[in-house]
Amino acid sequence: MCKKMHLDAPNLGDLEKGYLNRAIDANFVSTVGPFVTEFEKRFAGYLGIRDAASTQSGTAAIHIALHELGIGAGDEVIVPALTFIATVNPVIYEGATPVFVDVDPLTWNIDVKEIERNITKKTKAVIPVHIYGNPCDMEGIMKVARDHNIYVIEDATESLGARYGSRHTGTIGNFGCFSFNGNKIITTGGGGMVVGKNVDSLNHIKFLVNQARDNSKEYYHPEIGFNDRMTNIEAALGLAQLERLDEFLNKKKLFNEIYRQELKSIESIRFQEVHENAESAYWLNSILFEKDMDIAVLQKRLVDRGIPTRRIFTPVIEFPPYKSYKKRDYKNSFDIYNRGLSLPSSTLNTPDDIDYICKALKEVM
Repeated sequence: MCKKMHLDAPNLGDLEKGYLNRAIDANFVSTVGPFVTEFEKRFAGYLGIRDAASTQSGTAAIHIALHELGIGAGDEVIVPALTFIATVNPVIYEGATPVFVDVDPLTWNIDVKEIERNITKKTKAVIPVHIYGNPCDMEGIMKVARDHNIYVIEDATESLGARYGSRHTGTIGNFGCFSFNGNKIITTGGGGMVVGKNVDSLNHIKFLVNQARDNSKEYYHPEIGFNDRMTNIEAALGLAQLERLDEFLNKKKLFNEIYRQELKSIESIRFQEVHENAESAYWLNSILFEKDMDIAVLQKRLVDRGIPTRRIFTPVIEFPPYKSYKKRDYKNSFDIYNRGLSLPSSTLNTPDDIDYICKALKEVM
């Protein structure tokens, strides 16, 4: 029987157990406890910024960032057509209108020219997504944002540890949003984080995600808030994972190097390209087939060898709630979806596993 590979499974061990036991022994497992504040502080320290605000998910992080910026009915938010649904749903939660634009065919990230082409008087923000851990052209995006006076909310949910120039993704725009879902680079089980330049805004976000509860009075709520708090037990898991982040990032980089080296002889395979001024986190190593390929058949052949894969994200405008927002053909987004595949990238795998995957991929093709 073939050894099973892992697509994006979490990497947990004794360190995580130790932190979780500390939370349980202290009887702090819900939203009360010291680990949440400590996790926010250490996370901000890793990114080299002043503060961070934890949330219950990456989706909640994007939602609360939009809310904090006052984006709502009548406003437009530019988003890439090729992304996970959680990038776009919060725009609808706030009553704003998503404006979908195509992506760059090489990096698979939002196309800066398309952002500028679709700005109107109603445009209030753009959400660039560092897809699969690969940084967007943040210099180009920030210039467009400054020229047109719009906000930038970085969807860095897949790119913890990635850099654009000397800066971490998520720290360049007005807000950056991270996810700690079970399949992300580090996990808290669920959970997310918002970072930004304005400490007062981050403090207000911490207030809002705690039901906008004013602790100077007993159960007093001067604003409409949200129940989007991270729990102490989640933060405990996050602290352990944060200690191992460099280990995880180094392993993912090594996997990418092996994939590129072992598959370079296959002319029909092209890798997602990294911007010249950036360093990817390689959350998921993904490839594009240059010729027609029955992806479903290929996936089945790989599964028979114990190798899980995942299709590239379906362009969001294909989903029923968003079909009415489709204004153009989004050629690059659909081309990448139709011909792309994500390969096993979990740090539970070993370099030998990646070699085996490459050998199997060559055989089934």
